[in-house]
Formats: sequence, C-alpha cells, structure tokens
Amino acid sequence: MLVGSRISLIAGLITIALASLMGMIYGGIAGYIGGLTDEIMMRVSEMVMAFPGIILAMTIAAALGPSLHNTLLAMVIIWWPNYARVMRSMVIANKENEYVEAAKSLGASHFRIFFNEIMPNSLGPVLVLATLDFGNAILLFSGLSFLGLGSPPPTPEWGAMVADGVLNFNYWWIGTFPGLAILTMSVGTNFIGDSLRDFLDPRLRKEI
Repeated sequence: MLVGSRISLIAGLITIALASLMGMIYGGIAGYIGGLTDEIMMRVSEMVMAFPGIILAMTIAAALGPSLHNTLLAMVIIWWPNYARVMRSMVIANKENEYVEAAKSLGASHFRIFFNEIMPNSLGPVLVLATLDFGNAILLFSGLSFLGLGSPPPTPEWGAMVADGVLNFNYWWIGTFPGLAILTMSVGTNFIGDSLRDFLDPRLRKEI
C-alpha cells in the first residue's frame, strides 16, 4: 500500500499543479484584458465545465488508451476551468486597486503589472482551491484506475488495489486498506484546505 501511495500522491500533485497553472494563466489573461476576449475565453471554459467531470475524464482516457500520462492529461483537461474562473474573478477585482493604478502611472508595462502586481495578490483563493482539490484528484485518479483506465498493471496504485480486492472478496484486507487510504487523504486535504482558507481570510484572522 505504501508503494502504491507514490503513484496516487504524485498523480494528484501533478494534476493539481498543471491544472492550477494553466487555469491561472488562462483566467488571469481573460480577466485582465476583458471585453470580447474575456467573453470568448470564458465560453470555452464553460464548454468544458458543461460535461460531467468523471464522464469526460473517462471518455478522454478511454479514447487515448489506458496509461498514466493519458489519465493525467484527462484530469488536467477537466480541472483547469475551475482555476480559470477563480483567477479571472480575482484579477477583475484586483486590477482596479490603487497599487495597480500607481504602477500604471509609473509607466510599468502590462506584463509587469500582470505578473508582479496582480497575480501575487490573487493567489490566495487559488491555493485554497488547489488544496481542496488535491484529495479529489486522488479520488478521481483512483476511480479511473479502478475502472482500468489508470496506470496499467502491474504498477501498484490505490484504485487498482481496490479493484483487486473486489476480485478477491474473501481477502477483505486487499481492498479495505487502500480504500481507507483514499478516504483519509480526501478528508484530510479538505480539513487542510478549510484551515488554509481561514488563515488567508483577513476578516477571520482579525476575529481570531
């Protein structure tokens, strides 16, 4: 089970890292430029979000073939729009602040304003969302592996171990402990995400 945790944890980490990076850049550009460009870019993200995530991931993984890389690609495709929408809303709110106007008055370029002024002040909600999604990414990857769409055997992975437990029902421990590991990671990352949100919220910090 400990060997299988490497694949599950690394897969979840890579998925959230790539999806959040892609979504932050995409949504940040849309929110900063605004206008028709913003409308078109957000409609594209909404097209992806219109499909049920698990169904879309299964379709992409099945079409590309069962492998670790294809499964990660499918997960990134279904997850990046969430980060794009969050980052877009933060950029729209922050680009009207005084420090952005001060940077413009000093002659700073749009590139510098976007990456040095706006992006660093918009990362809080994205970090919270990434922490909350980490457990969900492990859960989704394990579900795809359970269906035979994840890392191919004999690569050890929690979802594949649970599938083996179904085939060997009399040996209950084969599927029980990987399932408990998935449950623990999903619940634990949600608690961490809630704590991080409370820490980054200045209103709650003042109350504390």
